[in-house]
Amino acid sequence: MGPPVMSETITTSTAGAKAPTPKPWIEGIHAYVPGKSKGKDGRPLIKLSANENPLGTSPAALAAKAQAPALYPDPDSAALRAELGERHGIDPARIVMGTGSDELLNLIAQGYAGPGDEVIYVRYGFSVYDIAARRCGATPVVAPDRDYGTDVDALLALVSERTRLVFVANPNNPTGSYLPAGEIARLHAGLPSDVVLVLDQAYAEYLAPEDEDGSLALAAAHENVLVTRTFSKIFGLAGERIGWATGAPGLVATLNRIRGPFNVPSTGQAMALAALADPAFVEASRQHNLEQRARFVEKLEALGNHGLRPLPSQANFVLVLFEGVLTAEAAFEGLADRGYIVRWLPGQGLPQALRITIGTSEDMDAIAAALREMAEDAK
Repeated sequence: MGPPVMSETITTSTAGAKAPTPKPWIEGIHAYVPGKSKGKDGRPLIKLSANENPLGTSPAALAAKAQAPALYPDPDSAALRAELGERHGIDPARIVMGTGSDELLNLIAQGYAGPGDEVIYVRYGFSVYDIAARRCGATPVVAPDRDYGTDVDALLALVSERTRLVFVANPNNPTGSYLPAGEIARLHAGLPSDVVLVLDQAYAEYLAPEDEDGSLALAAAHENVLVTRTFSKIFGLAGERIGWATGAPGLVATLNRIRGPFNVPSTGQAMALAALADPAFVEASRQHNLEQRARFVEKLEALGNHGLRPLPSQANFVLVLFEGVLTAEAAFEGLADRGYIVRWLPGQGLPQALRITIGTSEDMDAIAAALREMAEDAK
């Protein structure tokens, strides 16, 4: 006897059924687009589109990965939180771990905002802020920039009784701009006490110690400040997805209620602990970035008469504006033809710009030379 035949009656009975419908605010989300690593033809390219560490990963962290057990991880990441607390002078109870800092940025919005509420961030801010606001049904409110940087007065001018969160990346992605400690403190002082100020410090370790912006001290002293950090950038652990946040006990408790129960894997916890124990790798990464970024910017500034303008950056990338004959799109395609993939950002309102990660000295020299060649050919 053969398999049963689906009757025509069953098939036609579902033809008029309604499909599941997502919430209207979910339909308004433009999904996050990560940096690419291949050309249009599928060729692997040298990837300078995701702000990864060109020095790779600490050998100590790689060795720790091989020793990590393939078991459920510690759901509280207790050892890692204790080490972070020791290094930053923070009570570990005021630290929460995340699947990258992205998870924590989304969860803080979910915990404190919803339909009818507003979430403020600066124009040209990190694209996850818009997603985090819309994901929980809140309305994103975009503050004007000041020459591609964060404008404290513009942020404060948009605060209303509906404001629940303000997101600020410092240094900012994708522009590389930076607010000093006085401006961060002024922003916080101007916010109502029931508005959460989220200070995203994904690139904080690239700052010189004297440029520290005071965010951790604010988070320790106030009930409405959350600071997020990540192991994805200077520590070279982007593939492990490890982020952390610190703030008042109430903020941390909210995040712990809604985060994933095993959100940081055993390998990630082990590698992060080893990375923290290798400050020499972190310092070498910081110095490499400082030196190569300065060299690269100097070469680009020499192309100012061709319409190229690198914005000041305190991160491990440079946003380059194309204000002459050579367009950002043409430069993007030209670099891909030469074996490099960078980040072209028309989806973030920056069709005239490329974000270029600081790579090896050879990479940066090759890109600068290619941009010079293309700019001269375009004249």
